[in-house]
Amino acid sequence: MTPSDTKPPAPSKAKPKTRAKRTTPVKEKRIEQVFDGIAVSPGTGIGTARVRESGISEVPSYTLKKTEVEAEVKRLTEATKRAARRLKRLRTRSSALPEELGRDLEAILDAQAAMLRDSRLIRGAETRIRDDLQNAETAVLDESRAIEAAFRSIDDAYLAARADDVHEVSSRVLRALVGSRTKPVGRIAKGSVIVAEALTPADAAQLDPDHVVGFTTHLGAGEGHTAIMARALGIPAVMGVANMMDAVRTGRRIIIDGTNGRVIVNPTADTLARYRRRQDEDQKAERRLARFKDLPSTSRDQVNITLMANVELPVELEMVSRAGAEGIGLMRSEFLFMNRDTLPSEDEQFEAVKTMVLALDGKPATVRTVDIGGEKPAGALFEGVDPQAATALGLRGIRLSLAKTDIFEDQMRAILRAAAFGPVRILLPMVTTVGEVRRARAVMEKAWRSLKRKKVPLPDKQPPLGVMIEVPGAALAADALTRVADFFAIGSNDLTMYTLAVDRGNEHVAKLFDTRHPAVLRLIQFSTEAALRANIPVSICGEVAGDPAYTALLVGLGLRELSMNAAAIPRVKQRIRELDVGAATQRARLIMDQTDSGRIAALLDDFNQGI
Repeated sequence: MTPSDTKPPAPSKAKPKTRAKRTTPVKEKRIEQVFDGIAVSPGTGIGTARVRESGISEVPSYTLKKTEVEAEVKRLTEATKRAARRLKRLRTRSSALPEELGRDLEAILDAQAAMLRDSRLIRGAETRIRDDLQNAETAVLDESRAIEAAFRSIDDAYLAARADDVHEVSSRVLRALVGSRTKPVGRIAKGSVIVAEALTPADAAQLDPDHVVGFTTHLGAGEGHTAIMARALGIPAVMGVANMMDAVRTGRRIIIDGTNGRVIVNPTADTLARYRRRQDEDQKAERRLARFKDLPSTSRDQVNITLMANVELPVELEMVSRAGAEGIGLMRSEFLFMNRDTLPSEDEQFEAVKTMVLALDGKPATVRTVDIGGEKPAGALFEGVDPQAATALGLRGIRLSLAKTDIFEDQMRAILRAAAFGPVRILLPMVTTVGEVRRARAVMEKAWRSLKRKKVPLPDKQPPLGVMIEVPGAALAADALTRVADFFAIGSNDLTMYTLAVDRGNEHVAKLFDTRHPAVLRLIQFSTEAALRANIPVSICGEVAGDPAYTALLVGLGLRELSMNAAAIPRVKQRIRELDVGAATQRARLIMDQTDSGRIAALLDDFNQGI
């Protein structure tokens, strides 16, 4: 061997190139994809996708200390028990379904319950906590993904489908885990677009418009409470978008066209430029409408129409002020009860309502007593109530309040105390009978006397007590209700839903939700005329109140107070100032003679175009 043979070989120049070639990632080709859905909140949102896993905005991930392991295992165990209890409640509800469907659902729920008792998912998650020091959420998510991948790789359709069962059970455990640990959905980076299978109203309530520029969901419809929340917050949103979830990844560029119901994933440069121009145009239009803020909402023939705002959350008060609302026509009190394990105290409710009343600076506020159904989570309110009772046709609105008078009295006392700081009206939801109003007034008077005895500051007289007209029975009994109510507020959303037997939150039948249906319009007309005959105020506070396309019809039917989400006020005011109420009344009479929704729509469009 020569000396040169003993020298270390010279470094190969080719080797680094080979290594570089191996480690250079293949650039993924991103193709623009367009999905259509239901336009629920207008505007354009351009941002970065944030995909929610299993209905959870962000699954927290962190490394445990060894001393924290046993506590984390216990947390997993408790979450599994909570998920099992929720499954048990669902199984109870399945008995109300048709026999065959109920049996199928019971079998599915029983299988999921068995997985919660003893399965690879739970055992594997516990192992990850102990061995890898993963927090419970991450352990469940990672174990679930591993099992799902194994099932999906099996060349057997039945076995591969078991991956869906694993996903559903892990989602239930995750939801139970993050109930008190996950960050609220609103606390995310600026410029985010939420992409989810579904968003509950409680989810939407947490969205921060300064950070979230839009959201889109696979499930949902335009008249659900989540959609209403999006419009109230001014966040562009598209719901009911099929086949979208598999195409979107967190971090991708995404556009939400909330005006036309379109979602664009991985937009091209041309598409992006087009939507940025649209954003600029929308902003210019908003500036033009802003000049209407301080102008009176008076028609061309000098008829004044009062424009009020609907408020779901305290955060909306700033928008109410910016829009130039003449007060709050509907203050929903549900936010005080939702998404919490305990009931709000009287003082907590008082402070919340007082804050809103003071913010109005002398303008009136109409506070609706709590109206919570199955869509809005408020476990503490339904404690001790049969789960089957907490439905849209069960214990909700005034029915629940009168069933739990101690809670109702607390709320009445809180509102009465807040009324000392500004004009307040109290509105009762889901009323169907005169007796309900009388019982509610008795509760209010009892609360009034109690506060008087304690020398709590109160207004000079009791606030007006009004009735929401939102079920056909109330509309048809409107003449009788005028004898016990101080004012009416027509809730066109629920009135349409109950009249047409259409669940406004169900994307499968959402297209049947039509406020222009002759039956709905006649109930609105009947209620309005009953109030006018009795000389009590009447308003409409459903979604149609904020749609300029309906303004002429509503005014023509005799309504002089409209309450809507604050963002809609400038456009409705613009329409009123262009309107001749006399002509609108004549057109409304013609429309009320029609029997077909299509013909009604045509007559209304023709009138609007002629303004």
